[in-house]
Amino acid sequence: MLLDELENQSIYLLREAFSQFERLAMLWSIGKDSTVLLWLARKAFFGHVPFPLVHVDTRYKIPSMIEYRDRLCREWKLQLIVGCNDAALAGGRTYPQGRATRVECCSALKKDALQAVLHQHGFTGVIVGVRRDEEPTRAKERYFSPRDRQMEWNVEDQPPEFWDQFQTDVAPGTHIRIHPLLHWTELNIWEYIEREKVPVIPLYFANERGERYRSIGCYPCTFPVKSSARTVAEIVAELRQTRTPERAGRAQDQESEAAFEQLRRDGYM
Repeated sequence: MLLDELENQSIYLLREAFSQFERLAMLWSIGKDSTVLLWLARKAFFGHVPFPLVHVDTRYKIPSMIEYRDRLCREWKLQLIVGCNDAALAGGRTYPQGRATRVECCSALKKDALQAVLHQHGFTGVIVGVRRDEEPTRAKERYFSPRDRQMEWNVEDQPPEFWDQFQTDVAPGTHIRIHPLLHWTELNIWEYIEREKVPVIPLYFANERGERYRSIGCYPCTFPVKSSARTVAEIVAELRQTRTPERAGRAQDQESEAAFEQLRRDGYM
């Protein structure tokens, strides 16, 4: 698909979600995908984002990520809700403290923290920047995907989506996740960043050691890849040649073969 077609479909999905859900929020991980999604939301609503952003802070984010988050919030006048599982951190139930596996840590610091925010604010629609090409589990998603009271995702029982007809009815205590970037690829994202000059965090560009991040998360579990790409154009050129998976630097994905799918079934982003 051409970038204009990708953009138009995503803007349509964002406006459809806004028209259907009174309690709507968007997850913002600070990464390239959710920042492109944020850019699209500003386009869809003429420079204004009419719903709050939710950032799940594990307290293990790379410091420059938080600096970038706060700067964009000030510059773009964004409403930000920060969720954090302080009880899990205080109790040492995290991977860096040695009392949990990486998957257990993700479940406590990301999934449980997100669930607490959603319940506290009563959001019935949650916009998320996942893409089908990112990893196999996400390829099973729908544009409008229901989650139950425990945030669990029934992969085997998803609504059909023919002719842009989406399920938007939710039972009390549940919510639907909206995925406006589902049809994009990693290359599309960077081509769009290049065209629109979307401001992304510098961690994506090669440093003096010849390393850069392709996927960004918590610093104990996210590692850079070898790269000489120092500009967006060079990243685009690199992606057209590489065979290295996008999430090769995300350690939790490699902890067990089915770990990531189980996390997503349980409510992970």
